[in-house]
Amino acid sequence: MLPRSQMVRRSRLLGIPVSSANRLLGWNALLGAVRTKNSLPDDIREIAICRPALINRAWFEWNAHAPILLNSAGFSEEKLSVVKQLHPTSKGALDDRQWAVLRYADAMTREVSVPQSVFDEVKAAGFSNQEIVEMTATVASYNMVSRFLVALDIGEANDKAPDFAK
Repeated sequence: MLPRSQMVRRSRLLGIPVSSANRLLGWNALLGAVRTKNSLPDDIREIAICRPALINRAWFEWNAHAPILLNSAGFSEEKLSVVKQLHPTSKGALDDRQWAVLRYADAMTREVSVPQSVFDEVKAAGFSNQEIVEMTATVASYNMVSRFLVALDIGEANDKAPDFAK
């Protein structure tokens, strides 16, 4: 989470009024809690963040979180290659939990309402009720972030798609 002074400074650089900067401080607090105050393993949390970024074409967000995902314990380029696919048809190298969170995040991002079959997949993958709530909060929060960034074209990398997405 960024300190208040740094958030205000960044908002001024972006031309955001101070009153809006104060709202952004609230967002920063929310997102800091979503990212750090949960029981989700790093790979699960970062898949839940990266999928809305990919689907919503929020490259600034993707570029910030894909490296974190790749550095998660046991994660690999082969697994990331599945996460990078806009419409993956098989889980490839992902384990059942990683595939379930990917499908859950995709359903939330594309359809909002999660089909029962996808929810059942998440339960069958062994996620607890607490983890499902935390996963849902993460996907929802990063849908908010990605849509905000794209709508206002915020971030120097927002219009620069990674090579795999061109």
